[in-house]
Amino acid sequence: MKRRTRLAFLVSLLLMSLLAAAQQPARTTNDPELGKIKTPPLPAFHPQVPKRVVLPNGMVLLLQEDHELPLVDGIMRVRGGSRLEPASKVGLIDIYGDVWRTGGTKDKTGDQLDDFLEARAAKVETDGNADSTIISFSCLKPDFEDVFKVFLDVLQNPAFREDKIALAQFQLNTVIARRNDDIGQIARRVSTQLAYGPTNPYARFPEYSTVAAITRDDLIQWHRQYVHPNNIIFGVVGDFDSAAMEARIRQGFGSWPKGPEAPRPKITFTPEKPQLYFVPKEDVNQSDIQMVSLGIERNNPDYFAVEVMNYAFGAGFSSRLIKYLRTEKGLAYAVGGGIGSAFDHPGIFRLAMGTKSATTTDAVKGLKQELQKLINDPPRGEELRSAKDAILNAFIFNFDSKAKVLREQMAYEYYGYPLDFLDRYRAGIEKTTAEDVARVARKYIHPEQFVTLVVGNPEEIGDQLKGLGPVTKWDITIPPPPGEKGKSAGGGAESK
Repeated sequence: MKRRTRLAFLVSLLLMSLLAAAQQPARTTNDPELGKIKTPPLPAFHPQVPKRVVLPNGMVLLLQEDHELPLVDGIMRVRGGSRLEPASKVGLIDIYGDVWRTGGTKDKTGDQLDDFLEARAAKVETDGNADSTIISFSCLKPDFEDVFKVFLDVLQNPAFREDKIALAQFQLNTVIARRNDDIGQIARRVSTQLAYGPTNPYARFPEYSTVAAITRDDLIQWHRQYVHPNNIIFGVVGDFDSAAMEARIRQGFGSWPKGPEAPRPKITFTPEKPQLYFVPKEDVNQSDIQMVSLGIERNNPDYFAVEVMNYAFGAGFSSRLIKYLRTEKGLAYAVGGGIGSAFDHPGIFRLAMGTKSATTTDAVKGLKQELQKLINDPPRGEELRSAKDAILNAFIFNFDSKAKVLREQMAYEYYGYPLDFLDRYRAGIEKTTAEDVARVARKYIHPEQFVTLVVGNPEEIGDQLKGLGPVTKWDITIPPPPGEKGKSAGGGAESK
C-alpha cells in the first residue's frame, strides 16, 4: 500500500501554504491606494460535462473531448479493492495491481509489452487502492488503435506470470522491512489504526505472512470475480470525436457479458479508547503528534461548512494552527489538520504536528487548546472571508484541465454522487456563513473523543507524558517471515 512519507507531508503542507498565502486578498494592507483596489467577483465556473453512455452490459463510459494536444488517455475503475481482500492475504491488491500489467498477457510477456509501448511513447498501467483496481493507457492520437489493442489484451487476458509475482512479493516485503524507518510514516499508520480500529480494512497493512500467502490462483480468482463490464467505469479524454470513440468502444466491449456484481462492503469503525498512546523511536530527536477521531462522509450536508472551518483552522500560513502554535509559540516544525471526509465512509478528523522532544507535552496541550478555542470562538468576519476566498481562488487550479474534470466526474459516478457536485462545491463554499461554521464546530468537535498519539524518543521526552493522563504503549514490532522465530504479533496496545 502506498503511504505518504513525512517528506511528502511537509512538501504538500508547504506548497498548500504558499499557494494560500499568494492568494490572500490585500485587505490588511496599510497602503490607502492599495486598499482602494476592489477584487472583482470570480467568473462563473461551468466545466464541460463529459458525455455519459451506458452500454447494454452495464459499463459506464464518460467521454471528454480535448483537442489542445494530439493525445488520448483512458482510465478504468473496477469495483473491488483492498477493503475486500481477506485478512489473511492483506497485500493481495498491491500484488495484483503490479502483476496485472507486469505479468503480461497470454501472448506477450510484460517485458515485450514494455518494448512495444516504449517505441510509441505510450503507457498501459495497472494499480489498486482501497476500493477499486485501475487500468489506464496514454498515447499519441495516431497510435491510439495499436495501444488500445494492448489495453484490451491486458484487461481481458492477463497471464500473472509467476516470476513477476515473486518480484512483486519481494518488493512488498522490502516495504514491510522499512516501514518503521520514518517517524512520519509510523505516526500516519498507527493513528489510522487508532481512528478506525486496527483490524478495520482501511487500517490494515501487509505482513510477511499475508504476502507469502498470496498465490497466482488468488490473482486469477480476483480477476474472474471482479473484472466485468457492469463493475467498470471507463473514462476517456483527449483528441477524438466522441461519436467515433463511442463506436470503437462499443466494438471492443459490446460482446463482453455481464458478470457478478461487486459486493458493497459493510465495514464497522471501532476507534480505540480516547487516551494517549506512545510509540518509542530511539533514533530521533523530535516527536510526531497525531490527534484523531472519526470524520464525515463527503455527501454530508455540512461538508461545505466543514471545508471552510478546516481551512481557517488548519491550512495555509494564515490558519490558526500555524499562527498560534508555529509562529507565536514556536512549538511546531509543521502543523495542520481538520475534519477529513471520504466519498463512501467516514474520513479521519486528524491534527498532525511535529515538535522537538522537549516540547512534546506543550505541543499536545496546545493542540487541545486550539480545538477548544475553535468551539468557543469559531471563525467569523475577516478570518472567515479570507478562508472562503482562499478556497475559491484555489478551486480552479484543481480543475484547470479537462482530464482533471473527467477524473472528478468519474469519482462522482463511481460513488453515486450527483454529476453536478463540482458545481455545487463552489456554490456551497460561497453560501457558508459564520453561523454555519459555528454550528459544525459545535457538532463535530468533541475533544474528549480524540485519541492522541505520540511517536518519539523516550529518553529525550522523559516523564513529560505522565502529566497528560494514562499512557499506553503501542506495539509496532514487525512479525518475522513465516518459519522464522520472533514475536508473532505487532500493531496493537502492548500494555494498559
